[in-house]
Amino acid sequence: MLTNNKRYQGKLRLRTVFLIVSLVVLVLPLGSIFFFRIYENELVRQTELSLISQAAVIAASYKQQVANLITAKSNYGVKINNEAKPKIDNYYTPIYPQIDLAKNKSLPSRPDGITPQTPADTVAVQAGKLLTVVLLDSQKTTLTGIRLLDYHGNVIAGRSELGLSFAHISEIKAAMEGHYTSVIRQRISDEPPPALASISRGTGIRVFVALPVIHRDQLWGVVYLSRTPKNILKHLYAEKDKVILAGATIIVLTFLLALFTSYAISQPIYRLIQKTARVSEGDQQSMEPLEHPVTKELELLSKSFSKMAKSLHQRSEYIREFAAHVSHELKTPLTSIQGAAELLIDHIDEMETNTKQQFLSNIQQDTDRLKRLVTRLLELARADSQTSDNETADLMVVLNKLSSRYQETELQIALPKHHSCRITITADNLETILINLFDNAKQHGATKIDTYLKTSGQLIELTITDNGSGISQANSDKIFTPFFTTRREQSGTGLGLSIIKSLMEACQGSIILADTEIGTSFVLQFRQADQ
Repeated sequence: MLTNNKRYQGKLRLRTVFLIVSLVVLVLPLGSIFFFRIYENELVRQTELSLISQAAVIAASYKQQVANLITAKSNYGVKINNEAKPKIDNYYTPIYPQIDLAKNKSLPSRPDGITPQTPADTVAVQAGKLLTVVLLDSQKTTLTGIRLLDYHGNVIAGRSELGLSFAHISEIKAAMEGHYTSVIRQRISDEPPPALASISRGTGIRVFVALPVIHRDQLWGVVYLSRTPKNILKHLYAEKDKVILAGATIIVLTFLLALFTSYAISQPIYRLIQKTARVSEGDQQSMEPLEHPVTKELELLSKSFSKMAKSLHQRSEYIREFAAHVSHELKTPLTSIQGAAELLIDHIDEMETNTKQQFLSNIQQDTDRLKRLVTRLLELARADSQTSDNETADLMVVLNKLSSRYQETELQIALPKHHSCRITITADNLETILINLFDNAKQHGATKIDTYLKTSGQLIELTITDNGSGISQANSDKIFTPFFTTRREQSGTGLGLSIIKSLMEACQGSIILADTEIGTSFVLQFRQADQ
């Protein structure tokens, strides 16, 4: 079994082929969707990064304008916590994109501005007026919604909503505490969504960033920007050449998968079907297994088919030869009976009593021979149809039983010195095997039989040696052939050893003729029963 497992280690399993194909077919569309999501998320993050850059420039310009409008030692703005201001070293304070479409939820549309509770700071309003022209002019190019807020959250610069308060908006609240904040909100568009909008999370959203303007731990204001990220569907259309290449790659991969499946499964099965057809037409050359079965299952199937074809061929040859032997064995006594019967019918009145008795005796003998032959044929048929089972027998018990029986026939059987030895065979079949061997020994003039037991791993070897006339070298290769006998004149059928061989093979054992100087010696191998 270990050898067989090593033999199939280099082959794929059929289920492995199906698994590979199924996984790849599954991964291709999922991979496309995953790539789609990553690419879409990257477009949104690029939009946020662009807004951060614009907000940083506007914040720096706003701080410069406010610094020009206030005195150097003025305590302008609102004090914030030092921890709110991100720092890497004493000079750089970078801000990185924070939005992730897989994690950030899309908030509702931006709330409208409300009437402020606290009026806008006058310095901030002046600075906002100075920057308004620049902001509106840059908006034409960047397409960014720009709002500049004072430290109370009131709008001091932008195209609209001047004077209104945004302090109630979540991202503005966070910015007024000194934290950079970015969110995605639903976008209300006058244009209908594209046909494939359902597969995109980036359709119908707008990115908002709120950057606090901080000077020496004082909040001077908030830069509030927004922009719609680039639509991925429009972007893919703009990159249609690359999309077509990706689609063509998927089609080629699918085609390669189909070829792989055909090579691994379809072609070997088709070749096996062709071999089956040729075997059914009598081509014995096609009984060999497939040369390149690819998968383990197909290799096993191919070898099983080859083994079955050879077994059927051998069985067919065996039946053909057996039928010829049976017809020959039956024909001889039937011819004798028919001849004797015809002579009796034609000349019964003219025959002497002794002659009649001789013919009737011949008929009786041939009839007995036919009965023995039929009985043996039935025994052989039963032996051939035996299958291996889990029944066991104690070899020593059967040997002791038969030894006592044969002592009355002046055949001495020397038994091995073992108390118990269980083997995988039924007690009835074991008795049939041993009786046939002992009877054969007795018929060939044996008066003594020696038995020896030997254990070899999971096998039990029983050697049976007699002191009879033995078997000639010329006949040693024929003794297990059905109907071969040297005692045909003594009504021998030649089926005894054939029956033994069939019974031994049925229990996965074996019998061989061993070399011996005197008499005959047989070695029987049985499987040892599990304890």
